Amino acid sequence: MLRHRLTLGPILIALVIAMAWLDEWIETQTGRPSAIVFPVLVIAILFAVQEIAPIFRALNTRASRRLLSVAAGLGLCAAAFTPPSVAGVSGVAVVCSCAIVTLIGSIVIYARQQSSAGVTAGAAAALFVFVYLGLLGGFLVVLRNSFSAWVLLGVVLVTKSCDIGAYFTGRAIGRHKLIPWLSPGKTWEGLFGGVALSTLLGMGGVALAHVGGELPDLSLLHGAMIGAMLGLVGQGGDLVASVLKRDAGFKDYSSRLPGFGGVMDVLDSALLTAPVAYWMLAALTHPAPTG
Repeated sequence: MLRHRLTLGPILIALVIAMAWLDEWIETQTGRPSAIVFPVLVIAILFAVQEIAPIFRALNTRASRRLLSVAAGLGLCAAAFTPPSVAGVSGVAVVCSCAIVTLIGSIVIYARQQSSAGVTAGAAAALFVFVYLGLLGGFLVVLRNSFSAWVLLGVVLVTKSCDIGAYFTGRAIGRHKLIPWLSPGKTWEGLFGGVALSTLLGMGGVALAHVGGELPDLSLLHGAMIGAMLGLVGQGGDLVASVLKRDAGFKDYSSRLPGFGGVMDVLDSALLTAPVAYWMLAALTHPAPTG
């Protein structure tokens, strides 16, 4: 596993950096952000749907891949592109309406089979995917549309750095299990090592942003706070994904990425850190007026 991680990991990092550069370049030419981020994320989410559908089926829940893909896509677009106001209608109302369409539409589609068995669970699965893969994934696009591609890249790298730090620290000195019934390989020592690394990278990311003229309102202390928070939340995202897998008796979502598991095993931490990163950066770079 380690050999595969050391081989595939740098390749994935290089690809993410290249995509960030290309997305930023396209924006400078066209004024449109997310030209690369959005389609790549759509592909990743569709792969994630293919991996999460068997989880539901193992739990005897109806899980049409086509329906789950539509639910995830609707959630993604609702989160990523709904403005604060649409023709005088609140953007929140638009997002909520999309959730209602997902829920009721799923009930209608499954009920067309002239059987009520599993309809409620199937509709709940569709709504879960709408939120978990769609809305949370959409925050990656929201983050990109609000900041540069390099800021998004920094958030992703800081998040994943905690995974890396936790893995190697745990292998080296890990003794005390974090949650043995859920994730036997995770240790408290690994968690502390991972958060320490993400904290350092958070500070380094802010320093690099200053060199590039970005995020001038953030200090190194802010970078440390953001890095530590993303590290902790990212580990929480990994544990949430582990709950889903273990519930269905799966070890990995798939073997699509040797050494890592599936696309979901790579996305899990970023799905939870994206909204946290957005709100932290929005609060720190656009403080609320006083007085």
